[in-house]
Amino acid sequence: MTAFYRDIVGLPIKFSLKLPDGKIFGHYFELGETSFLELFDQKGSTEMWGGENIPPKNPPGNTFHHLCLQVSHLEELRKCIIAKGIPAREIARGMDNSYQSWIKDPDGNDIELMQYTSESLQLAK
Repeated sequence: MTAFYRDIVGLPIKFSLKLPDGKIFGHYFELGETSFLELFDQKGSTEMWGGENIPPKNPPGNTFHHLCLQVSHLEELRKCIIAKGIPAREIARGMDNSYQSWIKDPDGNDIELMQYTSESLQLAK
């Protein structure tokens, strides 16, 4: 996946996420300004954040973990979403120094709502 998006599609890697042992398990590919394609290895992300390695629902090569949307005013947005009957996780600060809350779409796909901070790695020069 890294080779495809970096070498074939030509998306530069803005930064990578690493396990404590230094092994890279994810990349943020630049899409323009403050938009990114995030790709994480499931095994590495499970090791970093917990959870379980779940076999893909789709055939290999057709897996989807989550969609991330950069938003403003995350706290207010989260309150509106909850008021409409959609559960939204508490806001937390991720290892990229951005605030995040998670919801699910009607098909159960995870959607990360992310608000940048002045320390967000996505904004680093």
